[in-house]
Amino acid sequence: MSSQTQQQAECEYVVVGSGAGGGPLAASLARRGFRVLLLEAGDDAAPGNYNPQVPCFHPFASEDDGLKWDFFVRHYASDEQQRRDPKFCSLRGGVLYPRAGTLGGCTAHNAMIIVYPHNSDWDHIACATGDASWASGKMRRYFEQIENCEYRPLQRLLARFLGWNPSRHGFGGWMTTSVADPDVVFPDRELKDLIWASAKAAIRELELPMANELEDVLSRLDPNDWRLVRRSAQGIRQTPLSTHGGRRRSTRDYLKEVEKSHPDRLVIRTGALVTRVLFGEGNRAVGVEYRAGRKLYRAAAGAGEHGDGETRQAFAAREVILAGGAFNSPQLLMLSGIGPAAHLASFGIQARVDLPGVGQNLQDRYEVGVVNRVKSNFGLLERATFKAPAPGATPDPVFAQWLAGNGVYTSNGAVMSVIAKSAPCWPEPDLFLFGLAGLFKGYYPGYSQAFREHKDYFTWAILKAHNHNTAGTVTLRSPDPLDVPQIDFRYFDEGSDVSELDLESVVNAIELARAMTRRAGALIEEEELPGKDFQTREQLRQFVRDHAWGHHASCSNKMGPRSDPMAVVDSAFRVHGTAGLRVVDASVFPRIPGFFIVSAVYMISEKAADVIAADARRN
Repeated sequence: MSSQTQQQAECEYVVVGSGAGGGPLAASLARRGFRVLLLEAGDDAAPGNYNPQVPCFHPFASEDDGLKWDFFVRHYASDEQQRRDPKFCSLRGGVLYPRAGTLGGCTAHNAMIIVYPHNSDWDHIACATGDASWASGKMRRYFEQIENCEYRPLQRLLARFLGWNPSRHGFGGWMTTSVADPDVVFPDRELKDLIWASAKAAIRELELPMANELEDVLSRLDPNDWRLVRRSAQGIRQTPLSTHGGRRRSTRDYLKEVEKSHPDRLVIRTGALVTRVLFGEGNRAVGVEYRAGRKLYRAAAGAGEHGDGETRQAFAAREVILAGGAFNSPQLLMLSGIGPAAHLASFGIQARVDLPGVGQNLQDRYEVGVVNRVKSNFGLLERATFKAPAPGATPDPVFAQWLAGNGVYTSNGAVMSVIAKSAPCWPEPDLFLFGLAGLFKGYYPGYSQAFREHKDYFTWAILKAHNHNTAGTVTLRSPDPLDVPQIDFRYFDEGSDVSELDLESVVNAIELARAMTRRAGALIEEEELPGKDFQTREQLRQFVRDHAWGHHASCSNKMGPRSDPMAVVDSAFRVHGTAGLRVVDASVFPRIPGFFIVSAVYMISEKAADVIAADARRN
């Protein structure tokens, strides 16, 4: 860096994005003594807004005009196939993919589920990169560092006073984890009976060895207990959430705490949409250019109402770190001249570094819902309006309970979870099913209203992990940094899973969900999705092709050695062909990890802080 640029630098690190990758990283670097400037394109929407605070309001948070960034993505290039999806929005040319433009990023609207990744996810990275620090046994310590587990009090006491912690939970980190209070659900007789019948059916369908069931009891059905993680355990599971005192715990909370304790080290600037990385000699990143203003990005509700913003620059004495996520980080790299040279040239952008892998390898879960209408409204939802009271108004009784730290609003709506293998031959479970007391068919404009309007539905939400399809892409739609990129997932027949293993797995999951619901048949009025017209496996295959969605986009800036022509970053998060530039977010995974990726992103954020701090000490 030139002496002039050093004089201009207002910080040591510029971090772009405050979500699961950038938020904890910025806070951790500041706590380690570094001066950090965090740039977030959205506003700080949380103060005075209950949608991102109340766990049960997460669907409404994802459609809140103060937070939402709406992407409309393509599952298929084929218009004929794409239009078979009832969620397809022809006016927007795609299917709604909710993201959050706010301090905390998508941790402000997600479902808060914290489930530890599979050990094979970390071991795969260690093998692919030749970097043993990514091995699963070593990565667990990052989970222990960030977690503050509040639902295993005995384990906390044993760890604190005896130093014995076989669960390998963390008890002092920034990320508090809890589980829903069973007393919320069990007074509702119909829901209790439905859960109990489903649980018995799950035990029978999974045919688990007695030794596994004993270990499940000792581990309290906890999917994050190291003893169960180590053997990739199937079974009925608790659903840990990132909540504290019945409220969402997001990266915003961590950032605000560190900002308060270290105001000289952490500067948070909202309404700052980064448009390109600035480079000095030798392709060294020296800073960023950004637009200052509200709702500038065209995914935001009300975009353009406040103009196009004021162009500014921010310089870093050490490094620039991108953490915009699987859509925005590759877009920003390409706008900065880093990416497939031919694609950049088509938009008049000169390639600074020809990296063909930028925006490639995009992956996601396959998700579907098995939706059942029950015979009467669930009692625990009868008095719930799913709305915060207007100023001065009396809150509904359930909201009043939430203000006191209890009641159904303290949960995310999941009342039972099951981890399973879609086929006995798989080395580890690839299905996560969780039961919701509500109607959920996927994402489309206005989808969240179904939770308010229908209180007589039970949905099995199905997630398929360890997908084989890696054919998705993020490409530029234009050279305008305010435009959203083109996002194509290329599902099923258009993807790279030529053996259709993913499709068969999702069909198996539907059959498992149906088997569990069948035991509760006396409570079910009708299965609405897939419904009575989808009975054969071929019919179910078509249902999955037409209805599946995803919400864990990742892998679009693949990690790998320089010898891999499609790798974008190395095992220390450094962008190949550059200096002083890293990416730390969900885009860097070579393959999508675990079931819910947020815990994995939190972990790599903490690992990145270690790596970056160590590099700073050496230099």
